Amino acid sequence: MSNDPLLQPYQLKHLTLKNRLIITSHEPAYPEDGMPKARYRAYHAERAKAGVAMTMTAGSASVARDSPPVFNNILAWKDEVVGWMKQLTDECHDHGCAVMIQLTHLGRRTRWDKADWLPVVSPSHEREPSHKAFPKKAEDWDIARIIEDYADAAERMKEAGLDGIELQAYGHLMDQFWSPLTNDLDGPYGGSLDNRLRFTFDTLKAIRERVGPEFIVGIRYTGDEDMPGGLTKADGLEISRRLKDSGMVDFLNVIKGHIETDAALTDVIPVQGMRSAPHLDFAGEVRAATNFPTFHAAKIQDVATARHAIASGKLDMVGMTRAHMADPHIVAKIMRGEEERIRPCVGANYCLDRIYQGGMALCLHNPSTGRELEQPHAIAKAETRKRVVIIGAGPAGLEAARVAAERGHEVIVHEAANDPGGQVRLTAQTPRRAEMIQLIQWRFEECTRLGVTFRFNSFADADTVLAEKPDVVIVATGGLPHTEVLEDGNPLVVSTWDILSGDAQPGSNVLIYDDAGDYPALQAAEKIAATGAKVEIMTRDRTFVPEVMAMSLTPSMRELQKRDVTFTVTWKLDAVRRDGNELIATLGSDYGGVSRERRVDQVIVNHGTRPLDDLYFDLRDGSVNQGEVDYEAMVAGQPQTVTRNPEGAYQLFRIGDAVAARNTHAAIYDAIRLVRHV
Repeated sequence: MSNDPLLQPYQLKHLTLKNRLIITSHEPAYPEDGMPKARYRAYHAERAKAGVAMTMTAGSASVARDSPPVFNNILAWKDEVVGWMKQLTDECHDHGCAVMIQLTHLGRRTRWDKADWLPVVSPSHEREPSHKAFPKKAEDWDIARIIEDYADAAERMKEAGLDGIELQAYGHLMDQFWSPLTNDLDGPYGGSLDNRLRFTFDTLKAIRERVGPEFIVGIRYTGDEDMPGGLTKADGLEISRRLKDSGMVDFLNVIKGHIETDAALTDVIPVQGMRSAPHLDFAGEVRAATNFPTFHAAKIQDVATARHAIASGKLDMVGMTRAHMADPHIVAKIMRGEEERIRPCVGANYCLDRIYQGGMALCLHNPSTGRELEQPHAIAKAETRKRVVIIGAGPAGLEAARVAAERGHEVIVHEAANDPGGQVRLTAQTPRRAEMIQLIQWRFEECTRLGVTFRFNSFADADTVLAEKPDVVIVATGGLPHTEVLEDGNPLVVSTWDILSGDAQPGSNVLIYDDAGDYPALQAAEKIAATGAKVEIMTRDRTFVPEVMAMSLTPSMRELQKRDVTFTVTWKLDAVRRDGNELIATLGSDYGGVSRERRVDQVIVNHGTRPLDDLYFDLRDGSVNQGEVDYEAMVAGQPQTVTRNPEGAYQLFRIGDAVAARNTHAAIYDAIRLVRHV
């Protein structure tokens, strides 16, 4: 028996959880037709197989037709969900992992123009800022119907063999009844705290009548809305006591805050550049006040913090949810004494931000997450050992080196700089994105462990590469900023890279033209605004930084608005000319017929990168495939067998920004799906 606090079993009612690590309820948006089919099952089974004590599916599954998901969620109101959830549960149980599901009615946190176009319902007419629907105020028959829907859904989950359910009560309908800000009903369900809690306890009673006293039922709820007029900490502690004393709840899963705006949601689920585990002490206060099973998760991304949460008695079970998206094998590595090999969650929030934009959750850092079926986490050994030469030690090059080394190949990496990292090293220069460097550190450490040879300060040319006598050459040289986008005055502008690297000093009156919509413009703006300079960020788009999604934008917006940065949309930069010590920027519009000027002392252009591809083209004629990639084979997970030049001495591929400007995930994904079949 280990003495590690995280590896101690925990008895939850009749259920023995084999350790203290759980994956809390979340929706990666993998359902098909509202059902948790093969992709969904493979995602949870991978983590179960690696040793997590319990995985909690769905964040959250909808219990009613008039609670249409705003992204791809499980539909718990359909009878067919039973069979699909049973398959998932059985597979996780085979690995000794408990399974629960989170159930909810979204209330006003959805839209009326989704699914069946039914009215949004809530205990008041107050609109939620994020989803913008004006709700119908709930009538008595709505309340009775929805309580029945909850009970039906709970019964389906018991029939599917799950170990329990969790009700969602923050920002959704249940909490909308709780909060005085969103409940102005008269009668039995509005007014006093007793009345505002009645919907929850009526629902719990109906659920217990269906599932019996042994089936585990918990609740994830806000213990403090932390906003004027909302539920206070005192309210939260009182609600916690009442939930415990009801005898109908088996565990509390507590959060702090509110979620009706992007900024509020980001405080509940902190992202990169924000404090780790900000609500852990608060959760500990709830546990101390109730002496009742207490769970919690919120940016607990490292094992040391999770261990502290258990050892200090703040929590009974600790959630490391996004961390398990980055590395599903956390528990297995702890048990093997390999904590240092855990792939760290860097808080980039590519997972959650993607689902709120209508995509499925992907990990910036781990391209196998959500793709367990087509891109397994384990890398198989190659039948024949080859010499693989990689040029560039950014994220693409390092991932290619790691995967090739895992395959058993001899790997040599040439890097022009004296350190690995590429663009990520530049990105991590700003404090808010400093965690990004862990993408590089983890890969470099894995490559070192696997015996990869690095040749730093090596600006490799074709002769350098050919001297290595490679079987496979992978060009991962990245790109360089492209700023030549103006009709006139291109030499007068600088790039965001110039600012971030310190090659150009910030001006005092600066115009940033952001024609890429990604992080560098924000980072440059923060660095410049911190000097006290006047800064305007301008884009021809009708939305601001569209490639930086909602939650990840929040910390930057707080900083930039505090510095009085100006944001201008639907204008483009046409030309720049010098006027003495100043610059005149001429602005135009894609909508036509208008022109403006700005007088500034510095113009910065963010227009992505252009591939640094000279070496690739120098090597192409000598390769077997002449650089060609069989996309059908790549997507299908098959080896590359293109032969255009039978006399060629090596296969040649390029990946990441050496192909075209994309993002870090694309670069890493290029690498793994090409190299895992070399």
